[in-house]
Amino acid sequence: MKNFFIYSIVLLFISCSENKNMSPSETAKVVAKSFFSKDVSALKKHTTSEGYASLISVQNMIPESDKEIEVEILEEAIEGDIAWVKYSTSFDGKSGVFKLVKENGHWKVTYKGPREKGPF
Repeated sequence: MKNFFIYSIVLLFISCSENKNMSPSETAKVVAKSFFSKDVSALKKHTTSEGYASLISVQNMIPESDKEIEVEILEEAIEGDIAWVKYSTSFDGKSGVFKLVKENGHWKVTYKGPREKGPF
């Protein structure tokens, strides 16, 4: 009985340590950092297939950088299963906008069409 209790506690900690559902802003930070640091596995995990393909094609044109990238979230707007996040990075100081969709309960950055307008 004692072993059963110990195994139950261990199982509880393992199940609680899984990735939590991140907010759109948290997801955008991870994607921006992984994009500029060229962390392909993190980028793929937090993007849709269309978003990943779009970001990888642009990422190949970005020069390598050894400095730590800082990301600042400027604005966030959520409309149902679609979110928009405006951010700025220390890489170039320019702001950008990510479109996110909820996929299997997790926010993921997706492809934003060239004429698609967000709330900001």
